[in-house]
Amino acid sequence: MEPMPPSPPHIRVLIADDHRLFREGVRALLSVSDTIEVVGEAQDGRQAVELCEQLSPDVVILDLQMPHLGGLEALRLLLRGPHPPGVLVVSMFDDDEHVFAALQAGARGYLLKGAAPEDLLRAVEAVARGEALFGSEIAQRLTRHFNQPSRPSRALFPELTDRERGILSQIAQGQRNPAIARNLEISEKTVRNHITSIFSKLQVASRTEAAQLAQEAGL
Repeated sequence: MEPMPPSPPHIRVLIADDHRLFREGVRALLSVSDTIEVVGEAQDGRQAVELCEQLSPDVVILDLQMPHLGGLEALRLLLRGPHPPGVLVVSMFDDDEHVFAALQAGARGYLLKGAAPEDLLRAVEAVARGEALFGSEIAQRLTRHFNQPSRPSRALFPELTDRERGILSQIAQGQRNPAIARNLEISEKTVRNHITSIFSKLQVASRTEAAQLAQEAGL
């Protein structure tokens, strides 16, 4: 009796997008593949994190603009879990701020909504293998970006205001509230209010966590 041929790799996918029609379209597209199985759908960022913990998918297809918990915050939480998935961002946003924020947060791939079906299938398979894959428009943007002498600071943490980014940078440098207040010529109460907002937007609970995120991002 001849041995059975090895079965193809099996890729478990979670789709996270707040638009039902988009989720259904992606599910139908992925169903043509013998190696990909959609194991769940999430309609907001918080549900994406919860389902990822329950289902342990290999790949999460993630939108950046979702209710309750935004895509960037969800992305960071997904990658902090015990079995982090590969995250493929599929978004309408093609600007530097969103693209580079997603990459800084740990996304392995970035496609624009409206990408060709074969591009989505190829991206899911690449991310599942631990590779990085970007749509042609995003690849061109990356090339232009890295050919520039300096990188735009606003590409880091686009959910923060300019003032919050400045305070986060000082937190990363080890500055305490009184020093930050003196440097920016604002009150300590205002500094505390900004820090509370920063913690909420970045989904962190301490200065140490905030500083680590900022340092990892090169802020």
